[in-house]
Amino acid sequence: MNYERANIRRMEGYTWGEQPTHKQVIKLNTNENPYPATDAVATVLRNLKVEDLRRYPQPFANGFRDAAAKLHGVNRDNIMATNGGDELLRLAITTFVDAGQILGMAEPSYSLYPVLAAVQGCQVARIPLKDDWTLPQDFAARLNAEGAKLAFVVNPHAPSGKLVPVKQLRQLAAEFKGVLVIDEAYVDFVDPALEYNAVPLIKEFDNVMLLRTLSKGYSLAGLRFAYGIASASLLEPMLYKTRDSYNTDFLSQQLAQAAMESRDEAAQSWALVRNERVRLTLALEQLGFSVMPSQSNFVLATVPAQHSATDNDSLARRLYQQLKDDAILVRYFDQSRLRDKLRITVGTERENTQLLACLARYLNTDHT
Repeated sequence: MNYERANIRRMEGYTWGEQPTHKQVIKLNTNENPYPATDAVATVLRNLKVEDLRRYPQPFANGFRDAAAKLHGVNRDNIMATNGGDELLRLAITTFVDAGQILGMAEPSYSLYPVLAAVQGCQVARIPLKDDWTLPQDFAARLNAEGAKLAFVVNPHAPSGKLVPVKQLRQLAAEFKGVLVIDEAYVDFVDPALEYNAVPLIKEFDNVMLLRTLSKGYSLAGLRFAYGIASASLLEPMLYKTRDSYNTDFLSQQLAQAAMESRDEAAQSWALVRNERVRLTLALEQLGFSVMPSQSNFVLATVPAQHSATDNDSLARRLYQQLKDDAILVRYFDQSRLRDKLRITVGTERENTQLLACLARYLNTDHT
């Protein structure tokens, strides 16, 4: 017999990037930071004791919340800690969207959004991005016309790396009648010269929630720790009603707090990634790729135009497979607007150089 709910039986699960079992692989497919976490995190990890696990953790991760609140210039009540960013997304849907109601998103975007919607039994309104990968000016109006109760906007966008200016986000928040979740998973890699800061929006609007994660910028993808920033009234039902009783564990709370309090050291890796992002982009363009300007720790590269894809096997797919055969993982998406592209995480200088050398060999192009 099949006991699962009908909507679960019909849906497809999330497809994550490949996780290699051996360390020799150059892993440029899941947007991890190629540099280690801070010394402060390492020190806390060394000093953790097994007897500390005997008792339940602090229910709300208040030590971390205080550190995050201080960093962002908000109050503890404006911060909510979660078991990875995906838990915050799930909680937002569970809390604000009834089964059968509408969740809005740009298309293409993070492929977990529709999966979480399907679990809740929600409908999804997918609003296509413009040809230049920007949000359409009538995005809020179209969300409202669909009756969306909640909308997700990734900023910087994935998989393009495009950044939506705060001015446009402010207009979107003012016009949209539902809850706007701005998924800032990659925000730490934005060029500081742009002075991007969406935190003030949570003080202006009670329908705005920012998602931040320690997986990318703080090199803690294996920890599964993230947090939301929003008005206290927006977070309250999630904190006290729909959240698991102890949703973050003692070990992760200690390490996350240490990471937050050593932000300046973590920021050194962000600068390294930005520098390599520029070098990788220029080198890919020299190989004939067209590369989207990115404000994230990855680039979206369209394969060289002079190479035509066959009906059965696109050049992008072949390059992905050739790299995989050479123990280099990048991301290929078999979906509309992305089949001629590779999403490549920015690695270390050595990793990026090896990637470029392999691509040059495959394309029979001189590379120096």
